[in-house]
Formats: sequence, C-alpha cells, structure tokens
Amino acid sequence: MTSPSPTSSLGPEQQALSDALRAEHAAVYAYGLIAAFSNPARIGDITTDAAAHRARRDATIDALTAAGVRAPAAESGYTMPFPVVDPISAIQLAAAVEADTAVAWRSVIERAESEHTRQAAVDALTETALRAANWRAILGTAPPTVPFPGQP
Repeated sequence: MTSPSPTSSLGPEQQALSDALRAEHAAVYAYGLIAAFSNPARIGDITTDAAAHRARRDATIDALTAAGVRAPAAESGYTMPFPVVDPISAIQLAAAVEADTAVAWRSVIERAESEHTRQAAVDALTETALRAANWRAILGTAPPTVPFPGQP
C-alpha cells in the first residue's frame, strides 16, 4: 500500500478539496468561539451549523483519503478576522465563516474533475449560502442573500 501523497504535488481538484478542508477545520473551530459568546437563544442554530461543518469536514477527509491524498490536519488555533466579545460579534463571525467556506467550495466546483466531487461541492456551497443568509438576516442585513455565493 502506498502512503498518501503530500499536498505539494496535488492536482487542481485535490488542491481545492484540501483548501476546502482547511476552511472546514477553521469553521469548526470558529463555531466553538461563536457558541461561547452567542445569545443562548441561538444555540440551536449554532449547534446545527457546527454539526454540518463537522460532517462536511469528515466527508472531505474521507474523499481525500480515498483519492490517496493526505488530508491536511486542523491547526491548533486560528486567528479570527475581528475580536469576538459579545453576541453580535459572534453572529458576525458566523456570517463571515459561512462566506469563507462558500469561497472554498466555489473553488472546488470550478476545479472539480469528477461529477461526484462537483456535486458534493455544489451541495456544500448551497448549504453554506443558506446558513450565511440566515446569519445575515439575524443581523438585519438587507438583502440577506448574495447573487453569487462564494464569489471572492
């Protein structure tokens, strides 16, 4: 049996999947911070969204492993784009996390070589766009949706 290849020699699809996995690792970490500072009334949404990111992370690890690619491990910590100090900044972080993961999954769609990978990326992008719209609506952003989710 051969060992999984390092990420330095990846094709475009595998590199995009590795990048999406990194975004999912960061999202899982961020949702822990979001939960710590959020309004307790939002914990159901936060728990559901965190679970969705964990499931997507695990599926992406499985896909990379099946392709013989060494899946990048989670970092020990992540730098947040701004301080999270209260429920509003926690929800702002949730919206930012979803926007970041949308960018990563859109990249997978653009670089996918297999129909299976493309469909998984479309599903991931759709899910993250819906979660982002929910958080933006809670923040009072109008409109809560964007025309092309994941566009940098």
